[in-house]
Amino acid sequence: MSQTLAAVTGSLGSIGYGLAAIGPGVGVGIIFGNGTQALARQPEAAGLIRQNQILGFAFCEALALIGLVMPFVYGV
Repeated sequence: MSQTLAAVTGSLGSIGYGLAAIGPGVGVGIIFGNGTQALARQPEAAGLIRQNQILGFAFCEALALIGLVMPFVYGV
């Protein structure tokens, strides 16, 4: 005899995406926080620092978009 203690209904993909969005959110905060500190220390390197910030931001957002798409790909 098997008993069901709790049934999980609905889309687990939305829960997974919520958890997956934590990483890129933290990453973006670290990127811009450290970029602001770097700009305060070396204002003459603003162009290079800003370029690296935008590149890091794009990589973090790509991770967030992958996390958004994966529940649809696997059809959870």
